[in-house]
Amino acid sequence: MSVLTVALPVALALGASALIACVWSIRRGQFDDLQTPSVRLLVDEKPIQPSSGDESNDEKIN
Repeated sequence: MSVLTVALPVALALGASALIACVWSIRRGQFDDLQTPSVRLLVDEKPIQPSSGDESNDEKIN
């Protein structure tokens, strides 16, 4: 029975903190756009074009 006096408040505190974190993230807009991050992985980025200078950036050493 003495275990319940410790375990129950700890469980309630963890549950309350999870609920507060969930409400906070909903109010901050973390769940507004669930579609775009998964599609962003499939979109290829445009390749980087080399500069039009005489020397390429790969050959320059500081």
